[in-house]
Amino acid sequence: PPQLRSPQPPLTFTVSPPSTKMKTAAICLTLVGAAAAFAPIPTKSVSTQLSLGLDDIGGSSAPLPNFDPLNLANIGSDETLLWMRGAELKHGRVAMIATTGYLFNAAGFHFPGMLSSDISFESLSTMTPPDAWAAVPVAGKAQILTTIFIAELVTEGYQGTHYMKGGDYPTMVFPPIDFSGVSEATMAKKRTSELNNGRLAQIAIMSFISAHYIPGSVPALANNHAF
Repeated sequence: PPQLRSPQPPLTFTVSPPSTKMKTAAICLTLVGAAAAFAPIPTKSVSTQLSLGLDDIGGSSAPLPNFDPLNLANIGSDETLLWMRGAELKHGRVAMIATTGYLFNAAGFHFPGMLSSDISFESLSTMTPPDAWAAVPVAGKAQILTTIFIAELVTEGYQGTHYMKGGDYPTMVFPPIDFSGVSEATMAKKRTSELNNGRLAQIAIMSFISAHYIPGSVPALANNHAF
């Protein structure tokens, strides 16, 4: 008789757990992908090394060379140096106007008419400039400061390329003067003269104010009723 085969045991498959090394690699890849999603976009580094110096922007004249004992010209970038020159130019122009006005008032000259309904220019001329400013009504001071603010906006943002980006320095001359027929050498001399006059005017107006608030601080102006 035929022999019956005994039944074979069922096949079984054993899946071994992933090794520790594979787990670590998978986790690292996941973290790298997540970090890359939030990484900042690389940007080109901008060098702040100065390529301009005081000799490149003018302003010095014989017999005095450039005077910068605090080495301020090397602070920041080229734009910083150009901004400082623009600030010096503006302060010099304002100081020249202030000095002229101070001396104009000290000499006894004044505008005709009334500043306001109860204050005349003649009454202001009898005061020192700081006292005259204090006597100006609030509305008058607001108008003056608003005019200055508008002039600052016009010269800083609405004259084409900004001077910090290579454009011309601001001008506030009414009516504007045409210098197109003036040679570059003459213009350089005029620019230097303007800077030097502005520097002297800044010293002058600071002396006038010091003499007013600190009697005797400026011997040349002592006992002068205008200061």
